Amino acid sequence: MPHNVSLINTIAAGLGLALILGFLAIKIRLPALVGYLLAGVIIGPFTPGFVADAEIAAQLSEIGVMLLMFGVGLHFSLDDLLAVRRIALPGALVQIAAATLMGMGLAWWWDWPVGAALVFGLALSVASTVVLLRALETLNLLDSFTGRVAVGWLVVEDLAMVLVLVLLPPLAGVLGGNGGGSADVMTLLKTVGFTLLQVGIFVALMLVVGRRVFPWILWQVTRTASRELFTLCVVAAAVSIAFGAAALFGVSFALGAFFAGMVMRESEFSHRAAEESLPLRDAFAVLFFVSVGMLFDPHVLVERPFQVLAVVAVIVVGKSLAAAALVMLFRYPLQMALTISASLAQIGEFSFILVALGRSLGLLPAEGQSLVLAGALISISINPLIFGASAPLSNWLLKRSAFARKLEQRDDPLAELPMGTHERYLSSQVVLVGYGRVGRRIAAALAEQGLPYVIAEENREIVERLREQGTVAVFGNAAEPSVLIQAHIARARMLVVAVPESMDIRRMIETARTLNPEIEVVVRSHNEEEARLLEQEHAGTVFLGEQELAQAMVRHVLARAARPGSAGAHG
Repeated sequence: MPHNVSLINTIAAGLGLALILGFLAIKIRLPALVGYLLAGVIIGPFTPGFVADAEIAAQLSEIGVMLLMFGVGLHFSLDDLLAVRRIALPGALVQIAAATLMGMGLAWWWDWPVGAALVFGLALSVASTVVLLRALETLNLLDSFTGRVAVGWLVVEDLAMVLVLVLLPPLAGVLGGNGGGSADVMTLLKTVGFTLLQVGIFVALMLVVGRRVFPWILWQVTRTASRELFTLCVVAAAVSIAFGAAALFGVSFALGAFFAGMVMRESEFSHRAAEESLPLRDAFAVLFFVSVGMLFDPHVLVERPFQVLAVVAVIVVGKSLAAAALVMLFRYPLQMALTISASLAQIGEFSFILVALGRSLGLLPAEGQSLVLAGALISISINPLIFGASAPLSNWLLKRSAFARKLEQRDDPLAELPMGTHERYLSSQVVLVGYGRVGRRIAAALAEQGLPYVIAEENREIVERLREQGTVAVFGNAAEPSVLIQAHIARARMLVVAVPESMDIRRMIETARTLNPEIEVVVRSHNEEEARLLEQEHAGTVFLGEQELAQAMVRHVLARAARPGSAGAHG
C-alpha cells in the first residue's frame, strides 16, 4: 500500500474479530469480554498469523478508559464521593497494602529481590477501571450505594497509584534497579509533596473553575442546535481534559476524565451527554479488552502453570477476602461485602503501567510481566462469573453457616431504632426507603406537614448523621426483612421506595405486604417496561420519572396558556 494503514488494520481486525468471538462466547453462555480477550490473543505477537499494532491498540484502549470514566463522572457527583469516603478511603488503602504484601510474599518465595517483589505486589493490588464499571453497569448497580462505594474505592486506588508511579523512579536505585536517582528522605518528601500539590491544584481547578466553565461551554454548543457539535464537544471535553490532567498535573487519564465528567454533570444536558458518548465508549472499551489480549503470551501457561495459579489466587481469592473482611469490619451487610470483593477481584490497566515502569527501571524480571498479564487475562475472564456467584454465595452462607448469620445479625445500634423512639414513629408512620436526591425531598415535605416517618438507608454515614439531627432512621438494606421489621412496617401507613434498584423493590414489597397486607406502597422507576410490570403485579403506585416530568410540564403549560391575557389567548 502507498501509505501506512496500521491504525485501520488494528481497528478493523480488533473490532471484527471481537464481534465474531464475542458472539460465539455469548452463544456458549460465556461473557462477551472473553471473546474480546481471545480476539486480542489471536491478533497479538505471540500467536501465528496477522499481528496488529500493539502500541496503537494500547492508545485506542486508553481513549476507551477516558470515555468510560467520563461517563461515570457524569452520573457521580462530589456528594456521592464524599458520602462513601469513610469506607472507600481506608478500605482501598488497606486492601492495596494487603494485596501488595501477598504479592510480595509470592515473589520472595520465588527468590526475587525486594524491588521486584514490591512492583509485583503493587501490580496485583489495583483493579481495572473498565472491568469494574462494565460489571456494575451489567448488573444495574452503578447508581446503587454498593456501586458508589465500589467507584469511590476505585478513585482512591487510582490516586494511590498516581503517587506510586511518581515515587518509583527516585526509589529505583535503593530498590536494586537502574534508576540512579537520589532516594534521600528530603528528596522523597519533596516528591510526595509536589505530587500531592499537583493533584490538589487539578482537583481544585475542576471543582471551582470547571464546574462553571464546562457546563457553560456545553450550553453554548447546544444553542447551535447541531448534534454533531454537541457530540464533538462531549468527546473533546473527555479526551482533552484527561490529556491535560496527565500532561500538566501528573494525574492519570482515567482520573482526569472522571473529574471532567463530574464537573460536566452540573450541566442540565449531562444525561444527553452520557447518551451521545455511549456508542463510542462501548466501541473503545472493546478495544481495551482486545489490547489486553494482545499483551498475553500463552506460553506462560505451559512454562509456569503453578506460578500463574498462585498469581490468580492472590488476585481472585486474596484480594476478595481482604476487601470482604474490610467491608464487614465497617459493619455493612454480607451481600454488599461479597459484591465489593467481586468487583475488585481482577487487575487491569494500572497493573500494565506499573509492570512496564518496573521493567524500564530494571526492577521487574521479564517473567514478572508475563505472570501479571496472565493473571490479568484470567481474572478479567472469570470476573463476570464471580459477580454472578456473589448473590447465591451470600444466600448459601446465610443458610448453612451459623458464623455468617452471626455476622449478619451482630449487635449494631444503627440497625435498630433507639429504645426511646416516640410512639408516633411506630404506628401509622411512613416508611421511606432511601435518602438520596428523591428521598430527601420526600422527607422534607413530610416534615413540613408534620407527618411522622422512618427512614431506611443502607449508607451508614447518612444514618449516623440523621440520628444526630434527631431524625428517626434505621441502617440496612430494606430488601432484608429485618430492616423493615425494625422500621415497624407491620403498623406503618405507607411504604415509599425512593431507590431505583428494581431487583430489590419486589423483595421490599413482598416483606411489607406479608407483615402488613393493607399497607399502601409507592415506588419510583426509570424504566417504562419495568413500571408496567410493577403495576401489573399490583406492586402499588408507580411513578415513572419521564412520565411525571411530562405531566408536570403539561399542567404548567395548560395553566399558563389558559390564563386571561396570556400570549396567544383569545377574548
